[in-house]
Amino acid sequence: MATKATVDDRSKDLDDYFVGPRDMSHHSRWPMWLRMHGSVLSEMALPLLFVGGWATLITCLCKFVHNLGINSVLLTVLGFVVGLGLSFRSSSAYERYMEGRRYWATLILTSQNLVRLIWIHADERDGDVGKEDLLGKITACNLIVAFAVALKHKLRFEPYAHYDDLKSLIGHLDTFAQAAGACHTSNQKKQNLLKTTGEFLGELKRAAVPLGNLPLEILSNLSAYIKELFTNGTFKVSIYQTQALNNLSTLNDVLTGTDRVLNTPLPIAYSIAISQITWVYVCMLPFQLYKTLEWVTIPATIVAAYIILGIALIGNEIENPFGNDVNDLPLDTFCEELRQDVAVITSKAPPKPRDYVKSALNLPLFPLSQGGFEQWSDKGVEGIREGLRARARLGNASKEKNGAKEASGREVEV
Repeated sequence: MATKATVDDRSKDLDDYFVGPRDMSHHSRWPMWLRMHGSVLSEMALPLLFVGGWATLITCLCKFVHNLGINSVLLTVLGFVVGLGLSFRSSSAYERYMEGRRYWATLILTSQNLVRLIWIHADERDGDVGKEDLLGKITACNLIVAFAVALKHKLRFEPYAHYDDLKSLIGHLDTFAQAAGACHTSNQKKQNLLKTTGEFLGELKRAAVPLGNLPLEILSNLSAYIKELFTNGTFKVSIYQTQALNNLSTLNDVLTGTDRVLNTPLPIAYSIAISQITWVYVCMLPFQLYKTLEWVTIPATIVAAYIILGIALIGNEIENPFGNDVNDLPLDTFCEELRQDVAVITSKAPPKPRDYVKSALNLPLFPLSQGGFEQWSDKGVEGIREGLRARARLGNASKEKNGAKEASGREVEV
């Protein structure tokens, strides 16, 4: 049984070797040019096999039947056009990738701000009502995490609510996805973008009830909770109320922005033209290289195709930064980091400044003095300010001392 489990694990690892997103906490010891995980070589196997067969066919025809070699001037003319097209393709794809990353950075920042506002600035009333306030704050913080997880699934064309990392966070909400998910059985196998998109469209067509927009519904529930805080008077300061509403608006902007990145690819005319030009150039290589290289035409064509098609495939892969390819954004990691951040913020009651200001471990004038709060509170205001001035002079003296050491070191070297 142990042997079988080991074999299964190995086969699974081999199966998932070219599937992502990449684990950012893992660092390979292999040199960059020898790494396979993250490369597009697996997607290039069939195209390179075809190019090798084509180059072999043309070379054999030129050698044994009739010389089909042509002037290599087309290498320069077509090469410029292909380079221009691939440059445009790669730059537009990378721009979409970075835009997706910026939206997720904004989501993390806004979520942290909103959780901190709710946890610290929403008051908890006395008695049993205070328990409800505390549980309400915890529930709202969990909904912020649920928004990120639901957005991740939406961007990956997973429209339901039954996924393991999501169902426990929103099981208590009345949503369209929650109602529709009861009759759905998921296929957890990761697939390419085209197949995933096709299955998503099929799910929408077969759905007996509307699937809704789960992240937007979660935001609606969060808005209702913020309104309840305003109504019951536990969120009194107007500036905090404004910040909370602005944070909700920013989360909605992230939702629409990521949806725009996902659903606005490069116009199909550009994609088709660049793909056709690239393949015409690759297929013309054997005719132009044979006069100079003869049999070396075959490996030379394969190497050139590897370079050209590799750049094109990288652009195709990162154009949608939210999928399951190795080079896509690690959305699972982002969601887990946010969950841990929320757990850290909510792990303790809102801190009271007097507890840490008056702590015996508080060294207010470090490194000038090792004295704690009690020692400096006995000196009076003027004594404390004099200590602050002395600490400032201490910093300047340290810089002058370090500068003198560096100067003496240079003199010794000379």
